[in-house]
Amino acid sequence: MAFLNRLGSLLRASWPWLRIPFWLVMGLVFGFLLPYTLILNARLQDRFNDLVFAVPTRVYARPLPLEPGRAMTPAALELELTFAGYTTEGGGKVQGSYSKSGSRFLIASRGYSGPDGGELPHRIRVTLANGQVGQVVDDTNDKPIKSIHLDPARIATLYGAQQEERRIVRLENVPPLLVQGLQAVEDRDFNHHIGIDFSAIARASLANLRAGHAVQGGSTLTQQLVRNLFLDRSQNMLRKVNEAILSVLMEAHYSKGRILEAYVNEVFLGQQGSQAVHGFAAGGEFFFGRRLEDLRPQEIAMLVGLVKGPSYYDPRRYPDRALSRRNLVLQQFHDTGLLDDAQLKAAQATPLGIAENAQLPHNRFPAFMQLVRAQITNDFDEAALRDGSLSIFTTLDPAAQLYTEQAILTTAKSLGKRGAAAQAAAVVTDTTTGSVLAVVGSRDPGDQGFNRALDARRSIGSLVKPLVYLVAWAQPSKWSLATIVEDTPINMTQPDGKPWTPQNDDREIHGEVPMLDALVHSWNLATVHLGMQVGVPRIKGFLESFGLEDVNPSPSLLLGAIDLSPFQVAQLYEYIAADGHALPLVAVSGVMDNKGQAIKRYEVKGGEGEYQQATRLTTWAMQQVVTSGTAAAIGNSALGSLHAAGKTGTSDSQRDSWFAGFTGEHLAVIWMGRDDNKPTGLYGATGSMRVWQELFRKLPTRPLPTTLADGLEMAWVNPQTGKRTDPSCQGARQFPFVSGYVPDAEEGCFWQQFKGMFGGGDAQPAPPVPSNPTD
Repeated sequence: MAFLNRLGSLLRASWPWLRIPFWLVMGLVFGFLLPYTLILNARLQDRFNDLVFAVPTRVYARPLPLEPGRAMTPAALELELTFAGYTTEGGGKVQGSYSKSGSRFLIASRGYSGPDGGELPHRIRVTLANGQVGQVVDDTNDKPIKSIHLDPARIATLYGAQQEERRIVRLENVPPLLVQGLQAVEDRDFNHHIGIDFSAIARASLANLRAGHAVQGGSTLTQQLVRNLFLDRSQNMLRKVNEAILSVLMEAHYSKGRILEAYVNEVFLGQQGSQAVHGFAAGGEFFFGRRLEDLRPQEIAMLVGLVKGPSYYDPRRYPDRALSRRNLVLQQFHDTGLLDDAQLKAAQATPLGIAENAQLPHNRFPAFMQLVRAQITNDFDEAALRDGSLSIFTTLDPAAQLYTEQAILTTAKSLGKRGAAAQAAAVVTDTTTGSVLAVVGSRDPGDQGFNRALDARRSIGSLVKPLVYLVAWAQPSKWSLATIVEDTPINMTQPDGKPWTPQNDDREIHGEVPMLDALVHSWNLATVHLGMQVGVPRIKGFLESFGLEDVNPSPSLLLGAIDLSPFQVAQLYEYIAADGHALPLVAVSGVMDNKGQAIKRYEVKGGEGEYQQATRLTTWAMQQVVTSGTAAAIGNSALGSLHAAGKTGTSDSQRDSWFAGFTGEHLAVIWMGRDDNKPTGLYGATGSMRVWQELFRKLPTRPLPTTLADGLEMAWVNPQTGKRTDPSCQGARQFPFVSGYVPDAEEGCFWQQFKGMFGGGDAQPAPPVPSNPTD
């Protein structure tokens, strides 16, 4: 009590001297420091809440199906595995790894949950032979597997409707060794300090004083996170004050777990060009090509070691420094009881194992993702995509996408000046489901600008012709492949009053020809004569049934005077490739919520095929285009074994080069042209068809059947008259007909033989294939 009285007396005596400094300090605290702290506090909460709760919508490619008989090559399978983040480290024994021996693969899948139900992890042996999967066997019990899907590659991240590339993980999904090892190396008192560790600062100061330079830091994980989120790297006093205040505020507002989770997602670990690598999940992909949960102790140690200096210890630029730092971190793991002696020895003995080609995809497939966003935003609003922690499963086929991009680049380069001036776009679909497997909107695959596959409207030229013939063949009582049409000059006035005098590309007149030959050789005059008989309104209505608007009502429509995007053309040709089933093209198969439940499935159900027999006649005719017509370069190459059906297309003055072709599994529509709409100097066969060829040299696919489809029958016909004839007659040719509509009229060889007796001309053979077919 006496002490307190003496202290009070001292203060009263000193007050005249202390009151001015006291009020100055109080004024500083309440007039500046408190308001400043409140401002920092508001800034902290806004930024931290955005970071912690910004759980993105994850976008995946389609799961890779593997089953005996499925088209597949070793190169394509390895491409698929690499793209999905599988590595050879682990040799097919560790989840997310594989080994390869010739055409045999050992794969340790990771399993996944998807709209189709998903798969558990498996270790499987896959044997490929003759361009297809020969056998799939469970490696644990040697039992054959009928069908299995591998986990899909993650291709994008959506924050709302916008696309970014980040890897957000929850703390419970982070490997325990990473969580504990990070604290062991960077902040051993993390669970006990208030954001600033005064004992660590004292230890660091003493160590630096002894060394004569900075050898140890005293920053806590909280302080490091504050620097990453709010501050620059300057060393002035104001920055240090801000760091201290924000660190204490962060510890006051948030639990240790949330702070650690934010750190794991935000820590800076390196640079990929202009893109910063933030977070351990992104670091795992960037340096090792592996998911965070698949990282091994030595890889975790390397990432933790990078925290001290991502540039100085960059394992790609300075492997010796990185190896030394990694081994030091492993030793610290051991010293704190996280690794035993055997684990330490094994981990330190391994090389760095940095994946050469590993990288973070950055808006990797912008054209395809535009289609995904267009479909998904019809069902999910901005808030759901931003906050719903959704998983979107798309139909993207990584091999189809990457091979299409490569085919465009390779072809453009091979075309010299013509290719350098041209742009390109492509759409690849599954012929049986309508799934969009690949979309390329520019010759530069990563171009974020104009998406020509979806948004460019260009004249399609002769690509319209198979649809004109299909409408005719839908009336088998009137028209068949053997029906004779006139390929003779045309002079007419269009609805707008302008004269129209079309010509064939070869500038020849072919007279009376079978419809098959007119389509195979893409003769304009015969097509116009046919179209006028069928009726332009009827053909216009057929095209509009696919959702097309403002279809050209004039006869020039018959030669392709209609502007469509490659995606719209793919929708038209999908109808033919799908055997007369109108399948809408879809890019999303389903959406999962954060609990792994399917909340939306996009299932395409094809109804009964319309014009099915006419479609089958069209497909057969388009196969002849590839065998002996304007696309004969395909049939005469190694790709002839695909028995593909296709059609070239060239618009006026060679402004647009098109090719649409399909196999038993894939449809690909390719366009090449110039953005300024100037002539390219390319026909369909010399531009876009070469891209198609380059694509299908690599893309595994099933051949299109050559057997006669149901509902059709073959008959021998005199191609000069369209009437049935005897197979032994000179010039006789076989044509498919819709069953029940084979011509009744029949003629033998008598008059042919009679003319021969008196020197009469023989029946004219089928028109020869042009040496340089165009359209």
